[in-house]
Amino acid sequence: MSAAALESRYTLPVYPQLDFEPLRGEGAWLIDKQDRRVLDLYGGHAVAALGYDHAGLIDSVRTQLEQLPFQSNAVAMQVRGDAAKALVQLAPAHLTQAFFVNSGAEANENALRLAFLAGANHKRRIVAVSHAFHGRTAAASAVTWGSDKRWFAFPQTPFEVSYVERNAVDQVDAAFDDDVAAVIFEPVQGVAGAYDLSIEFMQALAGAARRVDALVIADEVQSGMGRSGKPFAFEWAGIDADIVTAAKSLGGGIPCGALLSTQRIADICQFGDLGTTFGGGPLASAAIRTVCEAITEHDLCANAAAREEQIRETCVTGPVSAVQGRGLLIGLRTAVPAKRVRNALLNDNILTGTSADPHIIRLLPPLTIGSADIERLASTLANLSLES
Repeated sequence: MSAAALESRYTLPVYPQLDFEPLRGEGAWLIDKQDRRVLDLYGGHAVAALGYDHAGLIDSVRTQLEQLPFQSNAVAMQVRGDAAKALVQLAPAHLTQAFFVNSGAEANENALRLAFLAGANHKRRIVAVSHAFHGRTAAASAVTWGSDKRWFAFPQTPFEVSYVERNAVDQVDAAFDDDVAAVIFEPVQGVAGAYDLSIEFMQALAGAARRVDALVIADEVQSGMGRSGKPFAFEWAGIDADIVTAAKSLGGGIPCGALLSTQRIADICQFGDLGTTFGGGPLASAAIRTVCEAITEHDLCANAAAREEQIRETCVTGPVSAVQGRGLLIGLRTAVPAKRVRNALLNDNILTGTSADPHIIRLLPPLTIGSADIERLASTLANLSLES
């Protein structure tokens, strides 16, 4: 029985899947049972930060697995402390504390909880941005644009939410008053099609939040960990976020998530305010530490910025009319439906993704992707044969 048939028989039918079954990986390449090699420019939804055979990541996880595969937060562990230190040192200096969880949605869920804890029970509303995606858990989906009409499913949201149209600077001030606990935004909206919020808009959101003593939450689940050309994409706006969430690239393939906070937020936390069984487990911690170290040691932020420039210069060709996004969270705007372009690229052994925008191809490759890989993409786009 094929993998597709096996999954169809034994898993819930909630994922549309492409006609490709990877067996192993080398660098940014996926390889199937017939040794077909496909260049992965989607990175498993931005997860494969270091590619698929990074020796340091493999060694660190293997060593930890052999030494001690799991222990909870009920005991201190050196590897967890090392991971927290490495993540804090990667981030801007005002973010001094980390909390580890299992996913991006869980990171956002806890960030929102902290916002209401900081609001001392009199703050009742969150400001979010149109077209945003923050996750599928209760609070995260409550601030996800359109989830109430598509898949929210719960009878009510856990708090009030107001949306500001993305990049509408003139709408910002009116959305904020004293009952706002926080504003949450993705500096580059991933699911929406790698849509980069303007610097002016992010600055306006942060300024309005400060005026009403609300927190600034930057959702960096897709855009963080060096992917934008800086450690975190909100840094491009020159603002200070109170809480930053991370996941996907954070573990390079090991499931994990985290939030970073200021000391002010840490000071309001008491035992039991947040909790997790698997968050900060030793395998995830070993992976997080290694990914953080690799980003710094190999200057992967600079590589992301250089590859963005190369994509902008060479990939507006064939069906692509424009480029948006930042770093290696890139959207290619297509003249024809993006699914047709994605399928044609896969036929030419390049894996890409689509998005909520039907005319955007999304690129989320490993941060280690090279110039030759982008040259291959540009050449393939220029000569792409689109099936009707």
